[in-house]
Amino acid sequence: MDYTITAVDRALALLETVAEHPGVGLSELARLTGSTKTLAFRMAATLEARGYLMKDAETRGYTIGHKPLLLSEKMQHQMPLLRVANPVLDDLVARTRENVSLLVRDGLQTVCIGIRQSPQPIRLYAELGRQGPLHVGGGPKLLLAYAPESVQEEVAAGALDRFTPETITDPVRLRALLGKIRSQGYNVSHGDQDAGAFSIAAPLRDHQGRVVASLSVAGPQSRLTDDLERLYVRMLLDAAGEVSSRLGWREAAA
Repeated sequence: MDYTITAVDRALALLETVAEHPGVGLSELARLTGSTKTLAFRMAATLEARGYLMKDAETRGYTIGHKPLLLSEKMQHQMPLLRVANPVLDDLVARTRENVSLLVRDGLQTVCIGIRQSPQPIRLYAELGRQGPLHVGGGPKLLLAYAPESVQEEVAAGALDRFTPETITDPVRLRALLGKIRSQGYNVSHGDQDAGAFSIAAPLRDHQGRVVASLSVAGPQSRLTDDLERLYVRMLLDAAGEVSSRLGWREAAA
């Protein structure tokens, strides 16, 4: 049985569209959402009144309002995964002095739900809420490796965009790498998403053993030695095991 409320679904789709197209005008917003201009205006006006959207007085374009930020702040305190993982993120950034990220999979993309920025002046770009593809990067490829086979096949059959010369765009090579990631239980990426960068990731599991997130350390390749890479792998596996244990996973039982 479908319990979807069409009006709510349309309003949320409009909100997501504005997030992806900041400054979008009403006519374009109606086109992007497949709504009439009148319906788009009414939904936007309602979301604006509730603080979810803002309208520029001069350009008449829409951007995200303050209310999603408030919800995000509350989520940081209420979401069990974040409550458990936050102290571990703090510890890892203090020990590695590199970016530490917590990613989850949302369909065919990843979303950063937790980030600790490197305190060093030269560091990688990272942003809370940032979305990205599944076939590049330490955390994303790890999440893809543990995703349902149908998701892996859909990604492999789709457009594997090239970000750097190291990006894997061959579906056969990608599938082989995903098998290797599952076999070793972690992922190390070198420059396949950002040139001159590394990313090392380990899986976080829930009480049923399902991989629900990736925990990663990332930074400039110039700072990574072979010894540090091995150290970061051990640190991440230990940290991921600690978070997974607090989420109810028991490795022996699995």
